[in-house]
Formats: sequence, structure tokens, C-alpha cells
Amino acid sequence: MLSSINISHVFDQDKALDFYVGKLGLEVSNDLDLGVMRWLTVRVPGDPTRDILLELPGPPSMDSKTAEQVRETISKGGSGFAAGFTTDNAKKTCESLKAKGVEISDDLTERDYGTDFGIRDPFGNHIRIVQLGVASHQARPTAANAERK
Repeated sequence: MLSSINISHVFDQDKALDFYVGKLGLEVSNDLDLGVMRWLTVRVPGDPTRDILLELPGPPSMDSKTAEQVRETISKGGSGFAAGFTTDNAKKTCESLKAKGVEISDDLTERDYGTDFGIRDPFGNHIRIVQLGVASHQARPTAANAERK
């Protein structure tokens, strides 16, 4: 049975590295030359349980024609939801990211589950940042999390 999410991915590497580390404040968790690809992952400082793979579209997972189509589609916003982060203060985080020049794609909004907003990274990946409300199912501990403690 699955118990947690270990890694997810977004497309791009060099611009993504600057964005996720320089603007969002994540840290590099792995930067390895695997021969066929660069394994570059980032994560929230202090949380070793979840990484984001900054993946360059191309071999070994796709041929060059497909990679070009992926780059074109993502740059137009065709990725859908790529990653989600939580924060203790959505308003302050949104203002801080705006000041750093981050593109806010969806303004700060009160929702049933909390307060959130959307941003886009330089490659076009959509990201959500949420301050969870007390009524959010995500704010409550899960059985899987309780077992790990």
C-alpha cells in the first residue's frame, strides 16, 4: 500500500534551479550526473520526505521531437497543476514573491480549504501555494503520518 509521495517533477533545469532555489527558497537535495541525464532535485529546507525533480525534457524518457513538443506545450501553460506548497502566511508569502518578480497567475483567494494563490515558474509550470484552513482535510494528520511518528 502506498503511504506517501516521495518525489514529483517539473520540466526545466537551469532556469528552474534559479527559480526554485533563488526565488522560492528551496534547497538542492541531489545534483547527480547519471550519464544519460542529470538528476537534479530540490526540496523545502528541513523536509527530506519530498523532492521535486527538475527534469529536462529529452532522453532517456522522450525523443527530441517529443521533447520539443513538451517544451512548447508547457511554455504555453499546458502543464496543468505541477506542484503545491503550504505556507503559514499566504498574504506575506504572496507579497514576498511579487517583490522578487515571481509571476502571480491567480490572485490570493479565500477558499473552503484555506487561502491560496497561483504562480508560474519560468518554464510555464503551474504552482499553488496555500495557507491551509482548520477545516481542510490536509490540515489534519493522516493515518500514514501518525504511523511514521
